[in-house]
Amino acid sequence: MIRKTIKECPECASKNIYRDVEKGETSCRDCGLVLEDRMVDFSQEWRDFDDDGGEGARRRTGAPTSETQFDRGLGTEVGSASDFYKLDSDKERDKFFRLRKWNIRISTAIERNLKVALAELKRVSSYLRLPRSVEEEAARIYRLAVQKGLVRGRSMESVIAGALYAACRRHEIPRTLDEMGEASGIEKKEIGRTYRFVTRELEITIRPSNPADYIPRFASALKLSAETQSKAVEILEMARDIELTSGRGPTGIAAAALYVASLIHGEKRTQREVADVAGVTEVTIRNRYKELIKKLKLGKDVEKNKKK
Repeated sequence: MIRKTIKECPECASKNIYRDVEKGETSCRDCGLVLEDRMVDFSQEWRDFDDDGGEGARRRTGAPTSETQFDRGLGTEVGSASDFYKLDSDKERDKFFRLRKWNIRISTAIERNLKVALAELKRVSSYLRLPRSVEEEAARIYRLAVQKGLVRGRSMESVIAGALYAACRRHEIPRTLDEMGEASGIEKKEIGRTYRFVTRELEITIRPSNPADYIPRFASALKLSAETQSKAVEILEMARDIELTSGRGPTGIAAAALYVASLIHGEKRTQREVADVAGVTEVTIRNRYKELIKKLKLGKDVEKNKKK
């Protein structure tokens, strides 16, 4: 129901109406009759969340919560360094520092673990250039692992790497175990074991990796054209239709498809170059290459460009 705006006083018929927004009252200036005492304020509820104040600090909400902070960004802070100089006596300053110290002090073992672990997670994520969404998902997975006691008996770094790898798989951001191992300093076998353990215990559903997700990154590193990338994706789709990709590592089959596509389009790259970019051996590239050529009957296309 929309209320009509009061234009004149029903008592004295005066049009000298005053609206006090702070008190929420509407009154007549001439006779003093209160016409309305429960006005609804439809303006924005601006609040100051910074010490400095001013128009730049006025926002409707505070900072958003984040899984990458041990307290999710909901913690409070007693005063700031500038407040120290506003105190008059030494007794007040001592009390200020004592309250500030106890406020900052972390009480539980889980919070202490999260404070150290999430800083390491941010470092590894930054090294791998992962998007914020993956970092948030990995932090959520690690937090659940800590709360369920899955970190006991395992190194914090391996659980972080496993959580990040799981988050990458869930968001379809292609990162290999070798890359995770290089960023975290943990062996890829240990990361793989921890990843499988965490996802099983937390009942996290992970879809199989799509080899086509690796094509743009590998092609960019090898400086191949868009036509070669499209051909590699087409080869992978053909291989998937005959179930040639099942049971094989996604990086190896993706690298082999890109190698075949580069030969077809005349952008020749050596097997060693492709293997170094994909993080697999030359033997893997060679075996997957032979399978693709034989099963998909691409030998004629490759030979045609070799003769040119």
